[in-house]
Amino acid sequence: MLFRKMYQLSTSTTALFICDIQKKFEGLIWQFPSVVTVANKMIKASNILDIPIVVTEQYPKAFGNTASELDILGAALVVEKKKFSMYIPPVAELMKKRNTKSVLLVGLESHVCVLQTALELLKNEVDVYVIVDGVSSQNSSEINIALGCMKAAGATITTSESILFQLVQDAGHPNFKSISALVKEYAEVNKVNKLLQRASFSSSL
Repeated sequence: MLFRKMYQLSTSTTALFICDIQKKFEGLIWQFPSVVTVANKMIKASNILDIPIVVTEQYPKAFGNTASELDILGAALVVEKKKFSMYIPPVAELMKKRNTKSVLLVGLESHVCVLQTALELLKNEVDVYVIVDGVSSQNSSEINIALGCMKAAGATITTSESILFQLVQDAGHPNFKSISALVKEYAEVNKVNKLLQRASFSSSL
């Protein structure tokens, strides 16, 4: 079942979800710069692969707008919310219009908005791919527990580099060279991403 789901991942029915990466969280979230970096990497890849980008902002009146470091000008939807999950009516409508069957998920916080987004998407029969090097929380101890919950519920836990090559699937893909160049662009910062290192260490236990 899981293998079949992963094999069916397609750019034409996939969306990138950017969950509440807001500037006011910068001093609070563990490894916030890494989350921003990976989100930008995924945004660039989505633009190359023509994958729609959905951005939410949790109560921006209090927490401000999306971090200015993120280039969301080309997003299909930028919407504010009070609900923790990103699965709100405007998002659901866009997904229906786009025939979205799979979601790549990055953002904040792992154990609250990211977790609840993943669970609600799964409940609505949407495949979820949580980008482990692009999600975090204020308390780093919450991250792996949240990832475990999402995995148990049926989400695929993966990395930004892995999912990008999974999306193109073949060196003959018309966008392979662009995606390969993007991976190389982020190679060095990827090596020091503590979110990735933490996930790697935890999975080996």
